Amino acid sequence: MQQKIQKLLETSRLKYLVFGVIIFVFSASTSNWYHTTTYELLITYTIRTVLQIALAFVIIEFLVPYILNKKKTSLFVITTIITLLIFYSVCTLTYMYYFEVTFPSTYTNYIKRFTDASFLGRLTNVSEFISKSLYLLYPTFLIMVFKLYQEKQHLLELNQQKKTAELAALKHQLNPHFLFNTLNNLHALTLKKSDDTSKVIEKLSHILDYILYRCNDEYVTLDKEIELINNYLSLEKIRYGDRVKISFTQNVNGDEKIAPLLLLTFVENAFKHGVAQEINQANIEIEISKEHKQLVFSIDNSVPQTIKKKEKVASIGLKNIKEQLELLYPKAHNLIIKNSSSSFSAYLKLNVI
Repeated sequence: MQQKIQKLLETSRLKYLVFGVIIFVFSASTSNWYHTTTYELLITYTIRTVLQIALAFVIIEFLVPYILNKKKTSLFVITTIITLLIFYSVCTLTYMYYFEVTFPSTYTNYIKRFTDASFLGRLTNVSEFISKSLYLLYPTFLIMVFKLYQEKQHLLELNQQKKTAELAALKHQLNPHFLFNTLNNLHALTLKKSDDTSKVIEKLSHILDYILYRCNDEYVTLDKEIELINNYLSLEKIRYGDRVKISFTQNVNGDEKIAPLLLLTFVENAFKHGVAQEINQANIEIEISKEHKQLVFSIDNSVPQTIKKKEKVASIGLKNIKEQLELLYPKAHNLIIKNSSSSFSAYLKLNVI
């Protein structure tokens, strides 16, 4: 219900009526001591509130969008002053020919403030003009602040929607990349008619179940990500056997929250660029630990000497990871990548929930 009311206020001019009622109630309830009768109180603040809201409507709906927003600042200042003079004139005439005539006892002392109580005398009274203008303008300031708040909230909502869409696009790029690599592994084992094929299918089913159904939230527990990495390492150990030496050290509770699939991409990258083309034994060292409220992840893998430098290309997965980190952990992460002729290492520190 609250969201519906807020949306109605954002998309219509009903807010002027709502603000008018609020201003009327506040002004009348705090000034009842000044007026002799309830009728006088109600009619006085009804007229005043109408003038205030009418001025706010003119400035916000016409002067701001059609003059100020078009960078015509000088013209906006001039037209605002003219508008204030018009409303001040109407206000002065209302006082002279209605309030002071209908409720003389209330306005006796008010009239004594002017050395020249004529219309022209009051119109040229600068201090009275400033005082009345500020009184007429304060609802305008309130409504403008409300509009700025609405626009800020709308911008935040759009940014959040944009962020969600970008993350979804990145995940759609990442998941097929991972599946492609894993299915290649399975294909290689089936060609060899390996007895490990059934184990690979079992591990793959767990991985697919996690990727498709269990990591759709923005953050997941770290133990789930570690389990995913272990399943992936099991697949790669079956595929490469003694060709790769893997060390995976964990020193975390596991209940920390982290964005899904972030760490797996680093592991994928290590096998793709550090093991697949290695003739001799490849080495991969992975470590996950926690320092205070930060997760520390490091991975180091050997690089085959047969790969020429010019053949090295940037990993699509790592590019996606950098983009995800910027979206999910802005100014809350530190990623250091070192790529030499003999090794590749990635060091990531990020704040965890």
